[in-house]
Amino acid sequence: MARLTPENLTRAHELIALYPLRRSAMLPLLHLVQEQDGYLSPEGIEHVAELLGLEPAEVRGTASFYDMFHLEPVGKYVVAVCTNIACMLAGAYELLEHIEQSLGVPPGGTTPDGTFTLEEAECLALCGNAPCLTVNWRFFGDMDRGAWDSLAEDLRAGRLEAEVPPHGALCRVRRSVGLMAKPPVGPGPAGRPVPARGGGAEVELANSKTTSAVSSTVLEHNEEGA
Repeated sequence: MARLTPENLTRAHELIALYPLRRSAMLPLLHLVQEQDGYLSPEGIEHVAELLGLEPAEVRGTASFYDMFHLEPVGKYVVAVCTNIACMLAGAYELLEHIEQSLGVPPGGTTPDGTFTLEEAECLALCGNAPCLTVNWRFFGDMDRGAWDSLAEDLRAGRLEAEVPPHGALCRVRRSVGLMAKPPVGPGPAGRPVPARGGGAEVELANSKTTSAVSSTVLEHNEEGA
C-alpha cells in the first residue's frame, strides 16, 4: 500500500499538531502524500483519512476540488502553459502547439518515459513576462520555442534539480518554528491515532472561552461609553 513512510508519518503528526481541529490539517497532509508519491493514490487518501478520523470519500472530495492535486499518476515534471489573455496575445497557443509536438502528447497527456505531463493553464499571474509556464509550480517567463527547447533539455539532463524538484515537492524548506495547537500525536493500537491532551475540542473550548471574555469586555466598555 502507498502509505506514508515512517519519516513522513512523523511529519504528518507534526502537521496535525499545528491545528486545534485535526481535520484542518487535511490539505497539508495531501501535499505531503503527493510529495512522497507524485500523486494522490487511493491508498494515500485512505491513510490521510485514517490520520484525521475521516471517511476516505471526504478526503477525496476535497482533493478533487483543487487542481494542484492529481488523482492519477503524472510525469516527473508537470508543465502548465498559460493561455490566458496576456499570454495568448504574446503567442501562447503557438508555444503550446510547439510543446505538444516536441513532447508528442496533447494537454493532459504524459510522455511514454514518464518525464513530462503537459497541461493548459488559466492565468498564472506572470503577465509581465508573457508567455509563461510553470514546471512543478516553478515559474518560467518570456518563453518561446527556443527557450522551451533549452528548458526541456536542461530538465531531462537533470541540470535544474536544485531549482525544480520532482512533482509534488511544494516546498523543500521544513518548518522549524511556530506554536503548536497540541503535542504531536503518534498512532495507537492498530494504527489508530491517539487523542492528544489539550488538543482538539479542549483547545476549541479554550478559544471559545477567550472569545467570550473578550466580547464581554467590549460590551462592558460600550455600555460605559453609552
